[in-house]
Amino acid sequence: MTRLPEQASRKTILGTTLDALTMSQVIARCVAAVSENRRLTIGVVNAAKVVNMRTDPALRQSVADSDLVLADGQAVVWAARMLGHRLPERVAGIDLFTELMAEGDRRGYRAYFLGATDEVLARVLAEVRLRYPGLGIAGSRNGYFPVEDSAEVAAEIAESQADLLFLGITSPKKEIFIREWGASTRARIIHGVGGSFDVLAGHTRRAPLRWQRLGLEWLYRMLQEPLRLGPRYVRTNGRFLLLVLRERAGVKRRIEETT
Repeated sequence: MTRLPEQASRKTILGTTLDALTMSQVIARCVAAVSENRRLTIGVVNAAKVVNMRTDPALRQSVADSDLVLADGQAVVWAARMLGHRLPERVAGIDLFTELMAEGDRRGYRAYFLGATDEVLARVLAEVRLRYPGLGIAGSRNGYFPVEDSAEVAAEIAESQADLLFLGITSPKKEIFIREWGASTRARIIHGVGGSFDVLAGHTRRAPLRWQRLGLEWLYRMLQEPLRLGPRYVRTNGRFLLLVLRERAGVKRRIEETT
């Protein structure tokens, strides 16, 4: 996996190495990668993914192989501070998605959209044409393809000559696709945006800014789909909190042993 020459300050938090970058710094890295014809894969991490990576080796390796790994969840930023590390800000995957499209609008990039259902995808493309008319749509495909078709999907993306590849696919499928087929797509920027297609299409609502700043975006989502998301969020958030408390106790113990 090709690394950018400008190495960011990296922080290891709960076994996950993150790049301590602001949104503007990430965008600058992406613009440089496109202009220099280099591939840059982006991984984003929230509380649930930190928990799931501990029991899913494929997911853990796929995230570790990303060129940039960013704190998608506010809980990750707060946990880093509790453990003595400073991340300058949360770089949410959906915000990076819209910022990259805006940059592509200004610079005439071409983007490929992979994921969601055909219905949602059609709405996404309509919104992109309306909001970012300067961003070329290189192609699109729904995310419900069998794993054995991955090579065909990657070849289709490569043929489209996309600068930006956005994957609106759930974890760990998107991370594994990026790891195994990212290079074959020949896209310069590869960003797994998860449920962002549903938000852009108006299929789901994003939390208001106040909820986001309070770190309650997960709760807002859960209230929209309590039966599907409730058990998952209760389980992963509880485990994440336990991991943070255990790590913090270990840090304090090590400090006491050295004083």
